[in-house]
Amino acid sequence: MTERRSAEPPSEDASSEDVLVEDAPSEALSRLAELHGVATSFRPSPDVTVRASVTALTLALTALDVDVRTPEAVRRALTAREHALRERLLPPTLVCWSGPDGAPPDAVTALPPGTRLRIETEQGETRAGVDRLPPGVHRLTATAPDGRTAVAHLVVAPARLPTAAGRSHGLLVQLYSLLSHRSWGMGDLGDLAELAGWAGRTLGSGFVQVNPLHAAVPGAPTDPSPYRPSSRRFPDPAHLRVEDIPEYARIEDHARVRALLERAARLRETVLEKDGLIDRDAVWELKREALELVREVPLGPGRRAAYADFLAEEGEALRDHATWCALAEVHGSDWRGWPAALRDPRSAETARAREELADRVDFHSLLAWLTDAQLTAAQRTAREAGMPVGIVHDLAVGVHPEGADAWAQQEYFAAGMSVGAPPDAFNARGQDWGLPPWRPDRLAESGYTPYRRLLKALFRYAGALRIDHVMGLFRLWWVPRGHLPTDGTYVRYDAEAMLAILVLEASRAGAQVIGEDLGTVEPGVREALRARGVLGTSVLWFERDWEGDGHPLPPDRWRADCLATATTHDLPSTAARLTGEHVELRYRLGLLTRSLEEERAEAAADTAEWLEVLTRLGLLRGADGGPGTFQEALEGEPAPDEPSREEAEIQAVHRFLLRTPARMVGLWLPDAVGDRRPQNLPGTWDQYPNWRLPVADADGRPVTLEDLAASPRLRALAEVLRRPDA
Repeated sequence: MTERRSAEPPSEDASSEDVLVEDAPSEALSRLAELHGVATSFRPSPDVTVRASVTALTLALTALDVDVRTPEAVRRALTAREHALRERLLPPTLVCWSGPDGAPPDAVTALPPGTRLRIETEQGETRAGVDRLPPGVHRLTATAPDGRTAVAHLVVAPARLPTAAGRSHGLLVQLYSLLSHRSWGMGDLGDLAELAGWAGRTLGSGFVQVNPLHAAVPGAPTDPSPYRPSSRRFPDPAHLRVEDIPEYARIEDHARVRALLERAARLRETVLEKDGLIDRDAVWELKREALELVREVPLGPGRRAAYADFLAEEGEALRDHATWCALAEVHGSDWRGWPAALRDPRSAETARAREELADRVDFHSLLAWLTDAQLTAAQRTAREAGMPVGIVHDLAVGVHPEGADAWAQQEYFAAGMSVGAPPDAFNARGQDWGLPPWRPDRLAESGYTPYRRLLKALFRYAGALRIDHVMGLFRLWWVPRGHLPTDGTYVRYDAEAMLAILVLEASRAGAQVIGEDLGTVEPGVREALRARGVLGTSVLWFERDWEGDGHPLPPDRWRADCLATATTHDLPSTAARLTGEHVELRYRLGLLTRSLEEERAEAAADTAEWLEVLTRLGLLRGADGGPGTFQEALEGEPAPDEPSREEAEIQAVHRFLLRTPARMVGLWLPDAVGDRRPQNLPGTWDQYPNWRLPVADADGRPVTLEDLAASPRLRALAEVLRRPDA
C-alpha cells in the first residue's frame, strides 16, 4: 500500500528564488547534500534506484540555509561543513539508552583521552559521567585537554517501552462523526467520554482510538481535515461539550442560552434527520458564542488557581498560540499575509499587539485549558470503566502552513518546503501534502524542545498515542513549493533521538505508542520501532505474503507488535469492500485509472480470496456460532436473531484478526453498523465530503451514540471480540 492522503486544494503559485546550480559539480553537490542528511537517491522498489535531481538537492539545501547559489558557493559550503564535522567534539544532541544493556553514546567514547565531562541533569544534579543517569534530557559539557569545549543535550531514555500485559480490543472512530442527542452538530468530548464509559463497561473494550483533535485553522470555510491542523500542541475547542463546563450552569442570560440551544438542536437535526453534512464552521460559531457567555462567569478560587497553574506550565507556547488566535481574529488566519512586523512572533510590534489584545489572548488561553480538562476527564472516564489503555490519540504528521505552530515556531520549519511522498507504482506523480517539515538541524540544536513539549502535552490525556506516518521520525519527502512532488527528495532526521524522546515521554506517562507504518517503509524502520516497544499498524486487506506467493498472510504469521484492523479512516469500510461498493463510488467520481470492469474483477477476486480463507479456517459461521458453514446457516431466510450474510462476513473478518498474535485489535466503529461510506476518499478535494459524514447504517441513515449502544448488530460483533471462539 502506498501512502494515502486527500488531495489538497490547488496551492498558490510560488516561484523559487534563483538558487539552482544546474552546472554545479555533481560530486561536490552530492557530498554536501549527504553531509546535511539530504538524500541523493531513493528506491521506490527494491530493484529500482532513482537519483534526486539537482533542483531537489539545491532547494532542500537552501531550506537548510546552505548557500548553493554558485558552484563556488557549493565548494565553500562543502569545505566548511567537512571542517565543522571534523573539529566538533560532540553533536548537538546525543542519546543514552538506560538499562542493563545501555552504553555511553559513541560520540562520548570517541572523545580525546582526558576530556572532562560535566552533566547537569533535569533534576538539578551535577554528575561527572554518563553512567546511571536518571531519565530525562540533560546538559552535557565536554572540555578537551586542548581547551576545546562543547555543550550538548543528552537524552537518557528507557531502552524500550514495556509490553502491555495481554491483548486488548477496542473501537476506532472519527470523533466529529459520532453524534449523540446532546451534540451540537458534531461529536464532542462529552460523547467521547460517554462512548468510552459504555464500551469499557459493556463491551469489555480496552481503548477508543480517535482522529487528531488538534486545533484547526479558524475561518470559513475551515479546512475539514484533522490532519492539517493549526497547532498540534493545543487541542481544538470546537470539541468542547459546552454544558459540561462548570461555569455554564451559572450563566445569567437564560434567554441567550435558550436561543443557543435551539440553534444547536437545528444543527443536530440537520445532520441526523435531514441528510445534512457536518458543518464544523457553524458548530464552532455557535460554540464560540456560548463560550463567550461562559467566560463572563467568574472562576471560583480553586478553578482560578488551576487555570493559573495551566498558564504557568504551558508558558510561552500557550501565549504564542493564544496570540496567534487573537491576531487571526483581526488580520485573518493566514499569518503570511499579516503586516510584516506581526509575522514575527518575537517582534516588538507583536508584543504590543498582544498587550492590546490581552482580553482575546486570555479568552483563547481559557479555551485551551477548558479543552485540556475535558480531554483529561475523558481519559479518566475510560480508565474508570476498566479500559487498560483508554483513549488513543492521533498525532498528525504536520501542521497547516497558515496556522499557529507555523507562525510561532518559524525557526524550526523549513521555509519553502512541504511534506509529501515520492512517485511510486500507485502514484506516478508523487504527493504533496501541503505541510511544512521540521528542520532536523534546528531540532537537534534545541534538544528537540518543540517535539518534547508536544509529546508531553499529548501524553497528559492519552493512554496511547498513534503516530501518523511514523516513518517521518526517520525521513520525510521534502517537496519545494511551486514544484511537482517529483522534484522532491528525502531529508533524514536523527531517528535515534526522535525515538528516544518518544519513548522517554511515553514511559513517563505510562502510555503506549502505535506507529502508522503503512505504505512505503524503508528497510530497518519497522525493526527499529519494534526494538523500542513501538507497535506498528496492520490492515487485513494488505497483509499478504508479498515475498512469496502473494496470498493472504496466515494469521500465525502476522506480527505481534501491532494494532490489527480491518480498515482505517481513509480506506473503504469493510461492508463496502465486501460488496464492491468502493469501486462503484470511485467510478462515479471519475477516480478509476482502469476500466470499471477491470476494477470490479480485481476487487471481487481479492474479496473472494479472503472469504475463502475465512471459510477454510472455520471463521465464517452461522448465527448460532456453531461449526456449521455459513452457506448452511443461510438456507432460506435467516431467522430474526441470525446475522445477514454481510454481518457474518464482517464478524469472520474480526475473528481472523483475533487469530493473529496482534497485541491490539481495533474495530472501525462504522463497520459495526454497516456504514458504506469512507470518512476520507484519497484523491478527492471537493468531489467528496471528506471528514464531514456522520456514522451511518447500511442505508446511509445517521446512527447516534444512543443508537449504537442499543444496536443488536454492534453487540453481536462486540461479542465476537469478547469471545472469538464462541
